[in-house]
Amino acid sequence: MKKNHYHWAISLTSAVLFGTAVSAEQDKITYLNSTNRVTLSLRFGLNIHAKFSGIGGGLLPGSTAGNGRFTPNGDPYNYDDGYVLTDSTGNFLGFTSYWGYDNASQYNQGANTFAFHNTTTTGIPTTTSGGDNPYLGLELTYDREFLRKENWHDMRFGLEAALNYMNISLNNNNAYGVSASTTTDTYQFGGIAGQQPVSGFQGLFSGNPGDPVLVVPAINSSTVSTSGSLFSQDHFDADLWGGRLGPYVELPLTEHFDLRLSGGLAVGILCGSASWKQTLTPSGGSPITASGGGDAFDTLWGYYASLDATWQMNKRWAVDGAVQFEDLGKFNHNFGGRGVELDLSQSVFVKVGVSYSF
Repeated sequence: MKKNHYHWAISLTSAVLFGTAVSAEQDKITYLNSTNRVTLSLRFGLNIHAKFSGIGGGLLPGSTAGNGRFTPNGDPYNYDDGYVLTDSTGNFLGFTSYWGYDNASQYNQGANTFAFHNTTTTGIPTTTSGGDNPYLGLELTYDREFLRKENWHDMRFGLEAALNYMNISLNNNNAYGVSASTTTDTYQFGGIAGQQPVSGFQGLFSGNPGDPVLVVPAINSSTVSTSGSLFSQDHFDADLWGGRLGPYVELPLTEHFDLRLSGGLAVGILCGSASWKQTLTPSGGSPITASGGGDAFDTLWGYYASLDATWQMNKRWAVDGAVQFEDLGKFNHNFGGRGVELDLSQSVFVKVGVSYSF
């Protein structure tokens, strides 16, 4: 009887061990036979540089006055607070109807003249960094296995496709001490004293009879130099939608751990907007304010390379980490007198996510 019990115990133990081994092997086989994998990851963008250019705008010596402002006919202002240009008659008999001004304070009723100002400064950097902060995004990746070489350490080959999103927000707020030089040109008004056009008048270059005119050239010009301060505010915000497509090779190192190398085409769609404002305050003078902004849309093309490490927790679920290099080139755009450059040519992304195999 004891002998039968002994044989029965051995048989039961053997069956349990065999069943456990078969189950483990089946789990392993199920894992290795999973040809599809979907991964959702947090994606941290590093080494993304940006800068603003054109700070000071028309305040910089040698630049066009008016800080990017244009007349109704599309010509740039030649003064900070207006323009005096050549009309369609070629300023016949020394008069022009192609002029405009901003403020009532520019008109001197007693002398029946208009004053126009052009201020330039030194001490302003031409460009400034918008910050190199890390940026957080999301990525959804799909891997499809097409080939496995069991005699090559079970190496697998397939195709990887991914969609990702990242918001980029840049801010620059700086104050500068500057040396300012203001030139004032005075023009005689060719109309009845006290009946000047309303503030904000913008004349065209039609030269029609009855148009308010100025006598050109200026009857007086003077320059005053002083110190002052410039406060510049710049903001840029963009949504970057991206995609990747390329082959991968995967090498299982253990039953649960593998490495995957991929690379190929990368594309980005950038929708951005910018706004800026600057205020120059000369010593003892009134502040001069200019602002601008706009929207931009651009498609960026490049390539990527990625190294992933995956730890398989069970036959379906895994945790995934990756380091990616991506080159989408540089985005450049002018927003009403201020330039924004976003350098995406040497971006590095760190990913942490969860994978599901099926």
